[in-house]
Amino acid sequence: MRIYLDLCVYNRPFDYQGQERIALETSAFIYILELVEKGKHTLVISDALIYENNKNSNEQRRLRVSSYFKLAKEYVEIEDSDIERVGFLKKLGFFDIDALHIAISERVKVDCFVTCDDEIVKIYKKHHKKINVKILSLMEFVAGEVNGNGNQSGRNKV
Repeated sequence: MRIYLDLCVYNRPFDYQGQERIALETSAFIYILELVEKGKHTLVISDALIYENNKNSNEQRRLRVSSYFKLAKEYVEIEDSDIERVGFLKKLGFFDIDALHIAISERVKVDCFVTCDDEIVKIYKKHHKKINVKILSLMEFVAGEVNGNGNQSGRNKV
């Protein structure tokens, strides 16, 4: 399965781990990395992820996230059609960079866009018929893996 992880997923290990949800999501992210390393999933990254990560002023964090990007088997550049799609996605309620990640994910037809941003998932669930990629929370994705539903590619099923 080809997956695109939102930057917040890559950054989860750097968040305060004293909150149960954050600690669980960090473990979930590490589990996904293990699946990628074993070849079960193909990680897709983009210019947008690299750009967003490069804006991080914390050098240690920025470099560590860049090291995660090296696990990706597919690298995608931004195209004009992505920028055009961003306008539509913003009208649904997505913020600029989130809309760009989603537009890229749609165009390259990843099986799943994974995020730990509740607002992205909320907007997706409200407008899933207008969005051409399946969006799952980090925990939803991993729950599907653990429960044996490893093929999460059923587009837009909510």
